[in-house]
Amino acid sequence: MTATDDVADEVSYEFGDGVATITLNRPDAMNSLTTSMKSALLAAVERARDDASVRAVLLTGRGRGFCAGQDLREHADLLERGLGLADTVRRHYNPIVRALTSMEKPVVAAVNGVAAGAGAALAFACDFRVASDKAKFAMAFTGIGLAPDSGASWTLQRLIGPARARELLLLGDVVDAGRALELGLVSRVVPADEVMTVARELAVRLAQGPTRAYSATRKALDYAASHSLSEALDLEADLQEECAATADHAAATKAFLNKERPRFEGR
Repeated sequence: MTATDDVADEVSYEFGDGVATITLNRPDAMNSLTTSMKSALLAAVERARDDASVRAVLLTGRGRGFCAGQDLREHADLLERGLGLADTVRRHYNPIVRALTSMEKPVVAAVNGVAAGAGAALAFACDFRVASDKAKFAMAFTGIGLAPDSGASWTLQRLIGPARARELLLLGDVVDAGRALELGLVSRVVPADEVMTVARELAVRLAQGPTRAYSATRKALDYAASHSLSEALDLEADLQEECAATADHAAATKAFLNKERPRFEGR
């Protein structure tokens, strides 16, 4: 069963098969982000995060673009009015990225077209990126005299290493889908007309999986990236004890012994 409603005209939210699909919906503007759209996107991500029936999230854009980042027309108007960034990084982008990366369920980005600036950073904050063969990525910040935001300085170097991250962030060169796959920016590249099908199949697979174990795995990876081996070992032990106490682990162990396929319920 699938249910759809609008969080706002510029962001849609759809639920079905355990997957919340959040779609950026300003196709004529390459889904560039206005203030109202950022607020709607945060509301949609938080809704998916807080809904226990949602076991995986799919983020995508409508039309030719995934997300071209900040709406520069709105930004130019703010500059003319002397408002600068209007604190949008702290008020909007940071909360969206924190919500995406901290939720206890996996997130898949279906990158259907151009992903630039904050738009690319949103994709990098997801666990998986399924890209159209027409997708392009651009760290466009320095091109307009800005530093990276939306977690790009953190996620990018963890995806492709500090040297390549520095190159992409400083030069701002456009990376096509094939090169993105070579670098490790995306999980896979598929024909443009298949990107949503493949991304949704992945999201449904994740939704049917051991979501408590997925959450623990994400925590372990994030923690290990900035802590010592000894500290990582301690956290692994704690997380393993938590997972061992879940109904999913007990059911999966029983299914293994009975040579049956496990069914996970996320508890």
